[in-house]
Amino acid sequence: MQEQLNVLRKKAAEELLQCSSSESLNEFRIKYMGKKGELTQILRGMGKLTPEERPVVGQLANEIRDDLEKRIEVIAEELKFQEIERRLMEESIDVTLPGIAAEPGRRHPLQLVIRQIEEIFLGMGYTIEEGPEIELDYYNFEALNIPKDHPARDMQDSFYITQDVLLRTQTSPMQVRTMEKMRPQVPVKIICPGKVFRRDDDATHSPMFHQVEGLVIDKGISLGDLKGTLLNFAKQMFGPEQRIRLRPSFFPFTEPSAEVDISCIICNGKGCRVCKQTGWLEILGSGMVHPRVLQMSGYDPEEVSGFAFGMGVERIAMLKYGIDDMRVLFENDVRFLRQF
Repeated sequence: MQEQLNVLRKKAAEELLQCSSSESLNEFRIKYMGKKGELTQILRGMGKLTPEERPVVGQLANEIRDDLEKRIEVIAEELKFQEIERRLMEESIDVTLPGIAAEPGRRHPLQLVIRQIEEIFLGMGYTIEEGPEIELDYYNFEALNIPKDHPARDMQDSFYITQDVLLRTQTSPMQVRTMEKMRPQVPVKIICPGKVFRRDDDATHSPMFHQVEGLVIDKGISLGDLKGTLLNFAKQMFGPEQRIRLRPSFFPFTEPSAEVDISCIICNGKGCRVCKQTGWLEILGSGMVHPRVLQMSGYDPEEVSGFAFGMGVERIAMLKYGIDDMRVLFENDVRFLRQF
C-alpha cells in the first residue's frame, strides 16, 4: 500500500501542474480527494493491514493529503490572480468613448397643475396650509355642517380606520383647523392642496385623488368677490379669453352654493362633443361659507363672512392637457409622462 501511495503522489503532482483553470482544479480535487477519489479508495483498504503497518501507512497518507491540499491552495490563488488580470484586460474602459447622457426627469402633470394653482393664488395674497390625511370625523364632517345622519355622507362613502377616524374625503378639514387657529383674526386667505380618499374607481374617478380647497374670511366678503377670484383663476389657468358661469347647487358647508363652469376649451363655447353641446365645462364647486360653519369654528357670522371653493386637480389636469381617462395619471407609464 505504501508503494501505491507513492505512485499516487507522483502521478497527482504531475497532473496538478496541468491544471490551468478553476474548473480543472476542482475536477482534480474530486478525482483524488473526493468521496470516491483515488486516495480515499486506497485508505479504505487499510483494514486489511497489520497493526504495525497501519500507523506507517496512515502517516504517509496524511502527508500526501496535506501536500496536495497546500499545492491546490497555491495554484488556486495563482489562477484567481490570472483571472483578475484577464478580466482587467478584456473589460478595460476606453475613456475616449463618449459618455451616455442621463435623461433628465420630468414633473408629473398633477404636480405641474398643483404648482400652477399655488402660484396663481399666492399671487392673489393667499397662503398655503397643509394637514393630516388621516382625519377625525369631527373635522371631516361635523365641523363642516355634515352631522352623522346627513345624507351628504353617502356621497363620500369613506375609508374608516375607527368609528371616528378616517382617511379624509376632502381637504376642507384644513379650512376648519385654520379658522380655529386664527380666530377671531381676519382676513383669512388660504388654499389647502393635498390627497383625499373616496370609494370611487373608473375612467373619471379614483379612490385617491388630489384637491385644492380655498377659503377667504373677512368683513364684507360677498358672492361678487368669489366670482371675481374664480374668474381671475380661470383666465390664468386656461387663457385670458376664458369666461365662467355659476350654477346654483348644494353643499352643506356653503350657503348659497354654486357649481362653476368655464367656457369649453375645445370649442370656445360654441358647443361640441366634449361639452355635450352646452359650451361649458364644470371645474369646481364653491359658495359662501355657511354661518353654522363660521360659528363652530369660532367666528361671528354677524361680523364676518367668507367664501370657499374646491377643485379636483385631476379634473383640471385632464381639461388642461386633453386627457380622457384619469387612470393614466397613476399608471406610471413613462411614455405618457414624457409628454410633459
